[in-house]
Amino acid sequence: MNYLSTRGHPDRKRFCEILLEGLAPDGGLYLPEQYPQVDAATLAKWRKLPYAELAFEILSLYIDDIPPADLKAICAKTYTAEVFGTDEIVPLRELEDGVYLEALSNGPTLAFKDMAMQLLGNLFEYELARRGSELNILGATSGDTGSAAEYAMRGKKGVRVFMTSPDGRMSPFQQAQMFSLQDENIHNIAITGVFDDCQDIVKAVSNDLGFKRKYRIGTVNSINWARLLAQVVYYFAGYFQATAGDDKPVSFTVPSGNFGNVCAGHVARMMGLPIHTLVVATNENDVLDEFFRTGVYRVRAAVDTHETSSPSMDISKASNFERFVFDLVGRDPARLRKLFVDDLGLNGSFDLSADPAFAQAAGRFGFRSGRSTHADRLATIRDTEKRFATLVDPHTADGLKAAREQLTPGVPMVVLETALPIKFAATLVEALGEEPARPKKFEGIEALPKRVVKLPADAEAVKAYIAENCD
Repeated sequence: MNYLSTRGHPDRKRFCEILLEGLAPDGGLYLPEQYPQVDAATLAKWRKLPYAELAFEILSLYIDDIPPADLKAICAKTYTAEVFGTDEIVPLRELEDGVYLEALSNGPTLAFKDMAMQLLGNLFEYELARRGSELNILGATSGDTGSAAEYAMRGKKGVRVFMTSPDGRMSPFQQAQMFSLQDENIHNIAITGVFDDCQDIVKAVSNDLGFKRKYRIGTVNSINWARLLAQVVYYFAGYFQATAGDDKPVSFTVPSGNFGNVCAGHVARMMGLPIHTLVVATNENDVLDEFFRTGVYRVRAAVDTHETSSPSMDISKASNFERFVFDLVGRDPARLRKLFVDDLGLNGSFDLSADPAFAQAAGRFGFRSGRSTHADRLATIRDTEKRFATLVDPHTADGLKAAREQLTPGVPMVVLETALPIKFAATLVEALGEEPARPKKFEGIEALPKRVVKLPADAEAVKAYIAENCD
């Protein structure tokens, strides 16, 4: 299996090369040259597999430069009941007729990011040991990626983590999860700005090829293909739990800001998983909803990025969207470069409303979208607790609201859970009048000593900090 850049760089690379690299040299994102196809017979064979074995089967289609026995051991080490709380790993429950919740938040940091990050940590450690090398991970987080990455990488040999986050924009619980870690290989950097500023810094550093090579910079954001690939697995697992046979379609609703989680669903669908609809659920930062409604992709400036009660989706530049648009325009790198480098780079937007390709976003690729407000989230949280005795976090509430607007009779709708409610306690208190329960290991976390440095939204300042802490 070889991987190409969405922007047309001539090199083709193997999985373990792009695992440690992040962005392609031309600033593009890596995708496989083709998506492996899964037929009904294969689905039937996979249906009863434990999650770790299902992960191995899917990952094996994309990874041929790690010996199968080693890859199988990595999957078995990653996906255990001890780490994720249940034998199913991602148990599914029917909330109401035809609407299901897939639990993705039972890992170490109580968010769906653990599903991929735990695997990524083990893959990094394996490959770095094999090469006798080190890696400095630079990441950006709006809340959950950072803690998931840090908990996955803490204590890992040969790995340092430099995680940027928007100063003051995460929930107190999210900040405490990250900033209370005292491990020497974990560095928290609070950036004066919004998440998009953090993401821009990661891309700027990754595009400085000299610095990237000198300091061995890698990424854990969803621009890293390995992380997105790991997320493909739980679409198959959710499908198998929601159906009895392998020809019945299922829809998924995915709370989304950076388009990584739902892009994994797109990959699963391209592989042949019978997905009827992929619903992109956004909050007031509705860049993606606007595109799927109008064909116009218009990024927002930092001052126009709303601070909301579903803060992990307070994103106005969806990094992974480029992967989907590459498929949407027929994998034409010249067209892709015009849209993302010329139009978006110069004008801050591009318009596909009159392009025949735009109709395919819904028709061929199955995408729909929806948008929620703070009032919608509060109403959904209250309704879900009252009718189903179930607490959901604000992002999952965004998903439930959008899901109910896009139901198709006879087609199960699976909503991907984003995080446990305790991570956003203030909103739960506003909605229900009481704080949700928290696991004992996180009691008093907000009062622990913090280890964090504040820096301006400047790539050079972050590079200087990395250089100083790599000696």
